[in-house]
Amino acid sequence: MFQVIFYQPILNILVFLYNIVPGHDLGIAIILMTIVIKLILLPLSKKAIKSQKSLQDLQPKVEAVKKQYKDQSDKMAQAMMSLYKENKVNPFSSCLPLLIQIPFLYAVFMVFRNGFANGNLDLVYPFITRPEHIETISLGFINLADKNIYIAVLAGLAQFWVSRMMMTKKAPIHNSASKDEDMMAIMNKQMMYMMPIMTIIFGATFPGGLALYWLVSTLFQGVQQVYIFKKKEEPVVEVITQ
Repeated sequence: MFQVIFYQPILNILVFLYNIVPGHDLGIAIILMTIVIKLILLPLSKKAIKSQKSLQDLQPKVEAVKKQYKDQSDKMAQAMMSLYKENKVNPFSSCLPLLIQIPFLYAVFMVFRNGFANGNLDLVYPFITRPEHIETISLGFINLADKNIYIAVLAGLAQFWVSRMMMTKKAPIHNSASKDEDMMAIMNKQMMYMMPIMTIIFGATFPGGLALYWLVSTLFQGVQQVYIFKKKEEPVVEVITQ
């Protein structure tokens, strides 16, 4: 099932793009393939980003509920559910953009490991020209079949940019009741740094082509977030005709 739904289509999209891009540059083909995948997932990712931002914006109210019912777990759970329902927010939405990426990321990894590295192109569709050899050198000097720490670092920086954008800025409250809020802020800040670090570690371990895919995918998500966050509803202006 995974092979039919994810691996084979991604392999064929990449081979098709590799055949048509000038100079048969694999790096350009990966960039184009990433954009194609992100465009296919655009409606779903757009909804996920909006939900994720709404969840972040709701954090002050969430912390207020926790403070109010800190010794009453049952009432806290009910108040939380009511708060989420009232604001139409899914508390699990923050994980959705990453979960969407996982099968595609793994499929791209399998394409590099089984398809390009071993020259196994048997699953290329009959109507797509099967190249005799896939040149993994991009721009004349970047071997995307090998590990590439530079691309991994860029992917990590892009991940930091995207993660930081999702953080909700709140004025610090210095009193005895703000201990839980401070702990939550510390955890969120740690995740903001841990995700980029993990991206660099994994990106430096796997082929450079995979790191390039993650870099372009993250940049696309970042641009999408900038657009969604800055897009505001224009005020309604009543036109009175005389």
